[in-house]
Amino acid sequence: MNPMHFTFSAAFLLGLAGLAFHRTHLLSALLCLEGMMLSLFLAFSLWTLELSSVNFSSAPLLLLAFSACEASAGLALLVATARTHGSDHLQNLSLLQC
Repeated sequence: MNPMHFTFSAAFLLGLAGLAFHRTHLLSALLCLEGMMLSLFLAFSLWTLELSSVNFSSAPLLLLAFSACEASAGLALLVATARTHGSDHLQNLSLLQC
């Protein structure tokens, strides 16, 4: 495993660990998800450059578009949660409440 692959794998695993262990605020969970998506974007971009293929050249752009949609939906959810519940603490949220 070369240092570039190790770096992107470590970045993805750090985002995954942050998502698994730091569940106090919704904003921190969204930031961990965004970090994971950015590490995947960089890994896909370098993968297409290493293969020098045109077939996979649209995959990083598609992943970046999905990442932007995920970020906008997450921020809208964060604003709605902060307005209705008063904070973004995840333990205040319940699926049984409307």
